[in-house]
Amino acid sequence: MGQQSIAILSPGDMGAGVGAALASHGHDVIACVAGRSRETRERAERLGFRLVADLDSLLAEADLVLSILPPEAALDLARDVASAMQRTGHAPAYADCNAVSPETARAIATLFEGTGAPFIDAGIIGAAPGPDRPPTRFYVSGEAAGLMDALDGKGMSVRPVGPEIGGASAVKMCYASITKGTNALHTAAMTVADALGVGETVRAEIGESLPAIMQHMRGTIPRLPADAGRWVGEMDEIASTFASAGATPRFHQGAAAVFRLLDSTPYGRETRETTDTARTLEATVATCLAHLPMRDAAE
Repeated sequence: MGQQSIAILSPGDMGAGVGAALASHGHDVIACVAGRSRETRERAERLGFRLVADLDSLLAEADLVLSILPPEAALDLARDVASAMQRTGHAPAYADCNAVSPETARAIATLFEGTGAPFIDAGIIGAAPGPDRPPTRFYVSGEAAGLMDALDGKGMSVRPVGPEIGGASAVKMCYASITKGTNALHTAAMTVADALGVGETVRAEIGESLPAIMQHMRGTIPRLPADAGRWVGEMDEIASTFASAGATPRFHQGAAAVFRLLDSTPYGRETRETTDTARTLEATVATCLAHLPMRDAAE
């Protein structure tokens, strides 16, 4: 069953890509950008979104709502949407597609109890849909997960996890704990190597013995600051997920600290579109070293 009117909350990098892919396949993609920047509005219009005045109007017209935004905002947005559903009586299916822990996903689901809105837990893996990219994976769980089939084959691959809310979020948390957690570790290791005066030697050794990792670090670390601020909340959610399973949360509490460091540098004001693609790993790490909050105390 495919929904013909799909709302995106909100059209950031991932939300914009998802919406554009759906619009290109004939869906009526709608968004409310009240209070958002002119850049967000212009991006949404350029990509084929139909803009509506407010949240009430969006709910009245949508068959499916996709919540795609930084995880620390997911609960508040869901609360606003659930309240609007209760107020207006318009209750389309709601998919929380954010990088949140299974516990947070279940807490969000409870907000929609009594609204009549089917709730879907979803976790997104991969880059936003786009030309010449592999499909973005949407892991989905919950009794209403089949409603997400509207996205399948449209730049996205929908993959059911099971009937329990939290399953899809668990997949996302475990996956991102490796990918983003490893990038944070690489950044920290290179910064510490420079702080101890052995950065050049360490990089030469990794280039010789672990060339694939060195290539990955050179391609990834300079681009991290543009996303670092958005990933702090995700690391907090992963830490909570680990703790709930009886594992240490400290790995990803440390990763959150590394992303805060990256965000505190001047490079943290970049976006994916404005990132200096010529900047080297060495330049990025040198700036991180200069902004280490404990640097003065260590010296």
